Amino acid sequence: MVAMNVINNMNNQVWFDTIGWLGAVALLAAYALVSFKRLEGDSSTFQLLNISGSILLAANTIFYGSYPSTFVNLIWAGIAVFSIAARRRPTSRYVDMK
Repeated sequence: MVAMNVINNMNNQVWFDTIGWLGAVALLAAYALVSFKRLEGDSSTFQLLNISGSILLAANTIFYGSYPSTFVNLIWAGIAVFSIAARRRPTSRYVDMK
């Protein structure tokens, strides 16, 4: 029974480590693609990479109890979600004539 618990804990750790690494790759890919002008900073692809990467990293940090990192990653995902939502809203009919 103890051996089974150790194996399950090791499997969980490997699973959450993999999730964390995938999240890190997604965030770094997004940053690199924007930095090298392969993506625009306001593109849906960039924002989706940010959302997926930060959620995966948040899952990893929750597993390890690193709550400040969890907070940052969830805020990061929230900013990306709001960015996508704001772009999908129709623009105002009124034009600023300054």
